[in-house]
Parts: sequence; C-alpha cells; structure tokens
Amino acid sequence: MTTTVTGPRAEPSEHPAAHRRSRIWLYVLAGFMLLSLVRVVSGANDVNSSGTLRAALAAAIPIALAGLGGLWSERAGVVNIGLEGMMIAGTLGAGYFTYHYGVVPGIVGAAVFGAIGGVLHAVATVTFGVDHIVSGVAINIIALGVAGFLAEAFFTGLEGGGPTQSPSLDRPTDINLPQIADAVSDIEDNHWFLISDLASIVGALTRNLSLFTIFALLLIAGTGWLLWRTSFGLRLRSCGESPGAAESLGVNVYRYKFIAVTISGAMAGLAGGFLALVSSSGFQQGQTGGRGYIGLAAMLFGNWRPGGMLLGASLFGYTDAVQLRRGGESLHALLLVVAIVLLIVGLLQLRRRAMVQGGLSLLFAVGFLVWYLMSDEVPREFTTMAPFVTTLLVLAFASQQLRMPAADGLPYRKGSAG
Repeated sequence: MTTTVTGPRAEPSEHPAAHRRSRIWLYVLAGFMLLSLVRVVSGANDVNSSGTLRAALAAAIPIALAGLGGLWSERAGVVNIGLEGMMIAGTLGAGYFTYHYGVVPGIVGAAVFGAIGGVLHAVATVTFGVDHIVSGVAINIIALGVAGFLAEAFFTGLEGGGPTQSPSLDRPTDINLPQIADAVSDIEDNHWFLISDLASIVGALTRNLSLFTIFALLLIAGTGWLLWRTSFGLRLRSCGESPGAAESLGVNVYRYKFIAVTISGAMAGLAGGFLALVSSSGFQQGQTGGRGYIGLAAMLFGNWRPGGMLLGASLFGYTDAVQLRRGGESLHALLLVVAIVLLIVGLLQLRRRAMVQGGLSLLFAVGFLVWYLMSDEVPREFTTMAPFVTTLLVLAFASQQLRMPAADGLPYRKGSAG
C-alpha cells in the first residue's frame, strides 16, 4: 500500500481589494512624510498647518459629494455630466428651506432639489435614450437659469437677501474639543518633523469641525459598503458592466438606473448644500464655481471607487485651500513636492522601459526644481488656477490605469443583448 504525503495547502492570495487599500494607504503615508520634509526644508509652515488642513477639508467635501454622485450614476452605466447643475439646485434648496424651516430641513431640501435634477436626467437618458452628455449639459444650463429665476422670487424683499443671494443662514453645529485642540496647538507651533504635522491633523479635526462634514464622510463610507458588500450594490453595478446579462438574471435594469441617477442628483444637491451652509453663510448665485466638474475629475482619479475618489477630492481641495491661505509662499514649497514626485515617477517609468513617459517626467521634474530654486513665490495669477492645473495633471498621469464600468454611457434598451 502506497501512502501519498501532500505538502501544506497554499493559502489563497490576499484579495486584490486589500492590496489596493494597502497601496492607497502607503501612498498617503509617503505623501504625508514628503510634505512634512518639504515644510522643514522650505520653512513654509503654513503648507500643512491645522488651519490649512481645516480649510482643505471644507474645500474637499463638496467636491467629494459631487464625485460620489457621479460614482453612483456611472456605476449604473449613466454618465452624469449634469452634476454642476444639480449642485446649483442644491444650493438654492439649502438656502430656501434653511431660511424658512431650519438647518436639517435645509439639508434635506438641498438633497431633494438635487434629486429632481437626477430624475430629469434619468428620464432623458434611461427612458428616452437621450445622449448622456447632451442631457447633462442641458441640465447644467437649465439649472443655472431656473436657480436665477427662483432666487429672485424667493429672496428679493427679505432682509439681507436679493435676486442673487439669500439672507444669512444658520449653520450646522460644529464640534469643538478645546482641551485637545489647545494641547496639540502647542506641539504644532514647535514645527517638529512629523510630530508637529500629526498635531496639525488632530488640531484640524478637533476645532470647528462641522457635523455636516462627518455626515458627508459617513455617506462616502456607506456608499462603499452598500455598493460592494450587498446584493443591491452588486445588481446596481452589474447594470453598469453588462445590463443585458443583468436583465437575463432578473434584474430590473431601468429601475436600478433610475435609483442610481436619482441618488446621484441627491448627492450633488448635498454638495451644493454644503457650499451654502458650511463653506459660506448662505446661497449665492454662481457659488458652485465648477466644482461639479472637479468632482467628476475626482471620481475618475479614484477609478470609480469611493476611497480613491475621496483621496482625489482631498488633493483638489488641498490645492484650493493652499491658494487661499498665503498661496504664493505655500505653493512655492509645493513646487519642490511636485519636482520630487515627478522624479520618482520618471525613475519608475524608466525601470518599466517606458522611456518616453519616464523622460518627460524627469524633464518636468527638472523644470519644477529650477522654478523652485530660481524664485521665492508663485505669481498670484498662477495660484488662482492651481486647483484646475492640478486636476489636469493628475488626470494626465492617472489616465493609463483607469478602468471605467464596461457599459458606462452606452445606450440600453430592454431586451437587448448584453
């Protein structure tokens, strides 16, 4: 009788999602250490002070909520270029309902006004098969005109209000932990490497942190759980990957697309509500400032995933905050950060035999380094365009690794093959 002895079974490899999360956290840690090092070398202590980080978080949340709206829609296969218009509707809803009924109804009103835009987009694209881009652009134009008309009707004649703005509004409650914030403020003022930077993060999260911000972060985390950990999320994502196959398995594709695009509009509306209630003290015409489009860029940067989308929104929000707080000096220090990052990217590209991309990255790295060494401050004209330049650069470098849902933006009719 022969006995066969087998070796120990190989453990299954770690889930790719875990590798992806670990890589993201590694990038965040490396970026944090690089920023701390540049702060010490350049002496630009405001580059990651608690005030800057607090402003960056406030600037990132509306971008992240808009990006979350785009993620909901595109994961179901519907491109939503109308996020900007839905944000505009959200600012108006927040202004009207907060003034008359209070903060919580104002937040709900922002979501409802944005959801109305989502329903219009769903009717046009899902029911009538209108091109997604055409429908989104139309919603942006319509929302701008309707918001101007309704703002004049809602706020004209009110004390502090007018045809282009609402009266001053109540704000969501802020969280303050003064004992912790004061303690870490002393550590931050010492400007120690890494230690003071960690104190800056704690200070930003323990002073004047809006409950709306926490609510938004919970929405992002909840979206990740709902879309990737539940059967509902699996069905919704299948509509963006292969709607024909999903239909053959009994999924009501139209219903899931409607739900996704409506939620997309509600998220964009909440982004507008944040602008009206937290970023400023009321509704103002034109206050979205193109953030709906930057939210789409954050979603693309994050590869249609909530965590990466939040990281992209944080990057864009940070550049926006830096240019508002002593922008010339802080952005000058960031030139050194960009030079180092491009140097690393270039060397990695050369190692992978991507000679053209690597050479260009090294060339740009030298250019940014020379700019840093030959100047003391970034011109004011450049600081105002820094968030948009960052958007273009990030998308240019990340575009090769993006994977959109397979059926995103494609027309679908019930009964068609997947």
